[in-house]
Amino acid sequence: MMDTFKGEVNMKNSVVELQKSFDSTRELLVYLLFFITEVAKYAETDALNKASKHLPSAQDLNVNTKLSGNQLLWQILEDASFVKAVERLNPKKMMDAAILKRAYLKLVESNEYQLYINTQSRDKNKEKEILRFILTNILLPDEVFTSHLEELFNNWDDDCEMIDQLINAYLSKPVGYNFQEVISPDKWSFAKNLLVSTYEKREYLLDIIKPKLQNWDVERIASLDMVLMQMGVCEFLYFETIPTKVTINEYIDLAKEYSTEQSGHFVNGILDNIHKELEAEGKLNKVDFKQRR
Repeated sequence: MMDTFKGEVNMKNSVVELQKSFDSTRELLVYLLFFITEVAKYAETDALNKASKHLPSAQDLNVNTKLSGNQLLWQILEDASFVKAVERLNPKKMMDAAILKRAYLKLVESNEYQLYINTQSRDKNKEKEILRFILTNILLPDEVFTSHLEELFNNWDDDCEMIDQLINAYLSKPVGYNFQEVISPDKWSFAKNLLVSTYEKREYLLDIIKPKLQNWDVERIASLDMVLMQMGVCEFLYFETIPTKVTINEYIDLAKEYSTEQSGHFVNGILDNIHKELEAEGKLNKVDFKQRR
């Protein structure tokens, strides 16, 4: 009874941690998008600072503020979902004023910015392109800025590519985006079910995996590799929407990215072997284990 209770507690804690990781992804997304808007708005700050000099020059009095009036920028700033997310995170308190100014000055020096402010009309695509340029060409290549992100968000290295894609998708279609639900219900359900299924069937999954390790020193197998293989076999057996080849390729990539140099080859060999055996034995029925009798 006590072991069952501990198992339930551990499972609940794991689900909570999974939710926290998704929350961290949302916070990173909101912060990075907020930083982009602050860089764009800084044109007005720059104009005010220069105009307030004791003896401003003609150049000081003619700072171009076109970017701060970017139509997409204000669509973002007035997006109710984004406003709510910003209120919740309060990214202003996390910002570094020196890094913000540094990013703006780099932007001003770019040919893309000069072309943007010297174009009289406001083209929808150009409004989007300049905000995307801030992200792709000013912020992300800047080691000072990415180090700043790493200090604030320990998930930056893992999530950076996904966040880049999410922001670019949002800039292309900001209407109807829900910042409270960055991870769709389907994705959350899949992640939670995979976590729970792998945990609850861990002994059975290990019974399938261990016979395939006869030529390997079990003590030297990375713990992460064992977890990845259990998840892979779990997908083989219980997740009907995922083709087995997709499962194998995904776990190879995960092993290469997060485990040892040899892990990709190792995980590939074991999962491929198990897949062939399960297929030969007619066990690839892919039915949720809770529905099995």
